[in-house]
Amino acid sequence: MIKSNSSMRITQTAATVTALMGFEPPKGADVPNEIVMAAAQKAFGEEKVERALLYNPDAIAMWLYQKYTKLFTPIVTNTQMALPILSVMPSVTPVCFASMYSGLNPEDHGIQAYVKPVLSCETLFDAALKAGKKPIIISTEGDSISEIFKEREMDYIFCATPAECNQHALEILAKDEHDIVVVYNGNYDTQMHRTGTESVEAIEELKKNAADFEMLLHAAEQAWAGKRCMAAFLPDHGCHDIDGNLGSHGLEMPEDMDIVHFYKLWK
Repeated sequence: MIKSNSSMRITQTAATVTALMGFEPPKGADVPNEIVMAAAQKAFGEEKVERALLYNPDAIAMWLYQKYTKLFTPIVTNTQMALPILSVMPSVTPVCFASMYSGLNPEDHGIQAYVKPVLSCETLFDAALKAGKKPIIISTEGDSISEIFKEREMDYIFCATPAECNQHALEILAKDEHDIVVVYNGNYDTQMHRTGTESVEAIEELKKNAADFEMLLHAAEQAWAGKRCMAAFLPDHGCHDIDGNLGSHGLEMPEDMDIVHFYKLWK
């Protein structure tokens, strides 16, 4: 089985955000991404990011970006960096998002299968709260991000659909009462499991993720005018097709492990 050659890791995400914003990472977290930090140095010098929009689409693989690059136009034209990222095993949603926001490998944060316990380890959200920051998670009810980061003294909005999540996110951004806004959209993942990774229906959901990220980014730019800001498009894992015209993921193969993260820094 061919394995990924990506040297950048999903576990670097948490420390990248905390370093950009100037507070301590979660305990034991992987190191920040050097390219993002170099870009921040160029954009801000020693000053720190004041606001962060972290958009989490589900199952957007690197191979989708490579094969359907034109569909990513709303993302590419509104960001500065597209970075190849290696996810973790098993490449399923709760495991991957736990690693993304704790900075730990699965054996260290404790989620090693498709289960959704509340994480007891320190996460980006705990680190942010310690630093006096105000984070919020906006997600669909019952999905991994809605479950594994519960029981923190922070704000949550759980919705019935991704569209409702995005509408709430627009309202939250406009109020500018939070330092870190996390938005989860699982629509592509849901559709590709039903009809295949490249079905007409799944590709339409991929287009929605690109358009919705652009919409949220523009709302953040307007709401956060005059502040030092970041936005990132941060999927958890990739996907591949199986028998029966269904999509799947969870294996140690490039289709499932190789993803792409996009970043923008501005003031």
